Amino acid sequence: MDYVGRLEISYYNTIATINSPHKIYLVQHRESEKIYIKKILDIYNPHIYEYLMEHHITGIPRLYNVYEDNGQLILIEEFISGVSLLEMIDDRTLTFDLIVRFMGELCDILEKLHTLNPPIIHRDIKPSNIIITPYNHVVLIDFNAAKYLTDNADRDTVLLGTKGYAAPEQYGFGFSTPQTDIYALGILLKKLSLALPAATNIFDAIISKCTEMNPSDRPETVQELKTEIEKLQDRTEEKPEHTTVFATWQTLIPPGFRTKTPWKMLTASAIYLFIFWLCLTMEVKDATVFHLWLERITVLFMMLSIVFCSFNYRNVHQFIPLCANKHRLIRYLGVLILNFTVVFLLFFALVLLESLF
Repeated sequence: MDYVGRLEISYYNTIATINSPHKIYLVQHRESEKIYIKKILDIYNPHIYEYLMEHHITGIPRLYNVYEDNGQLILIEEFISGVSLLEMIDDRTLTFDLIVRFMGELCDILEKLHTLNPPIIHRDIKPSNIIITPYNHVVLIDFNAAKYLTDNADRDTVLLGTKGYAAPEQYGFGFSTPQTDIYALGILLKKLSLALPAATNIFDAIISKCTEMNPSDRPETVQELKTEIEKLQDRTEEKPEHTTVFATWQTLIPPGFRTKTPWKMLTASAIYLFIFWLCLTMEVKDATVFHLWLERITVLFMMLSIVFCSFNYRNVHQFIPLCANKHRLIRYLGVLILNFTVVFLLFFALVLLESLF
């Protein structure tokens, strides 16, 4: 790394470690005080990162510095606020419309990469490499396994990607093409559909086509895949009204019952029963019957709101930037502030009602 590059990289102070094994850090520029992400890569294609730094693509973190030194690549890239798609899968906060939106935006990002000359193949599309911003936009990260598709492409001899998402050709059965990313999109779509509150097989045909062993049997382009997914959305909008009502009821299921996991439902039932018993049997000294029940019901709403806000009921976290932040401690702070705000508003309403009556 040249002297100028070394000098520039020294302007960034590390303020937190995001992922120590993968050498990912949160850094701050000493002069501008802006926050960035610093990554140190051992496996990489420097030409990919140099191109992405010089030609920014919407939906990919902007690169500000790329330096190679002693067999490592040091990156300074844009800090993206949001949560990983993996967290949304784990939290069961996905809806059919969100899946269509996320897959569509992901296809748009990949189309820009696949239509370059030569095309760039990402080769590591998975939930943890997809960030969802507070406004539900997709950002694709981590191009460690990316490569150019050239006319003299040879077989992939080293698996760069993630087991379970990597296409057969990444194991040495061929060379990576846009269909390699389409295979991973099929696996991703399967994971997303399984995370929906209600079981569905609406994506099965598309998933099957995307994950064909022979790349030529998969969709030819990501835009073709996007079109097929959007057709499903049109079909669901034409479904009878009772189907829509059923889907709406599915989103109203309280925390603890959304995944239909027996131990979670048993635990949730015990907690809800305890909350109802505690609130509806509480006593208030020198209170009239009306004021007693008013306070009991208000406390009940307070405790239920804490449960619902803490476990992202109706995906409420997406409307609060702090709650949707990708850093766990910041999310916890956001949830704490949200709970405090809701409880305060309920308490204020109680005081107001008691003053009126």
